[in-house]
Amino acid sequence: MKLDRKMRECEHDFTLVLTGITPETTGVEDALFNAKCDDATLAFRMNRPVLSFSRTAGSLKAAILIAINDVRRANFGADVLRVDYCNLVTQADIARKIARTRQLVHLYMTGKRGPGGFPGPACELSNGVWLWYWCEVAYWLLQNDMIKAEVLQNADDVEAINCTLEMQYKVKNNPALTQEIEESIGSSCQQP
Repeated sequence: MKLDRKMRECEHDFTLVLTGITPETTGVEDALFNAKCDDATLAFRMNRPVLSFSRTAGSLKAAILIAINDVRRANFGADVLRVDYCNLVTQADIARKIARTRQLVHLYMTGKRGPGGFPGPACELSNGVWLWYWCEVAYWLLQNDMIKAEVLQNADDVEAINCTLEMQYKVKNNPALTQEIEESIGSSCQQP
């Protein structure tokens, strides 16, 4: 993958969640180092392997995609399950991401402040605790000059990467089910 030379390279921090190895798996660090992952730290969170990167690239998307390819090229029995990033956010998460109070975010949500049109929640977590899609919220925030375009771009990029990785994982682990669903509702990868 070529990086656009016009893009300013900078350091991007992110974590990849892995599958296929345990704390007892040997040779992991050497394989990662040989595959150019010397900018990552391996850890296990409740037995789930994660690689935390601090990688220089022209964009967060480029940094993540190159890291995924490097991990796969290392060929040590692991694969990348997802980027450790959740597109579902609470009201408190939104407030934290935009450095505003939860009360102000609530007023945006109810239309009592701001221009109105705040996106509706994606789902209810439990007993009135709602979750929103960060990408939808970020789009609204960008339209209303509350975040930079890069924030929305990064959210959109990581969400697309995670959707693709999760589908690859599902196809690998249950190809019959994914084929049945795709035949029933059509391929989500088709252009309109």
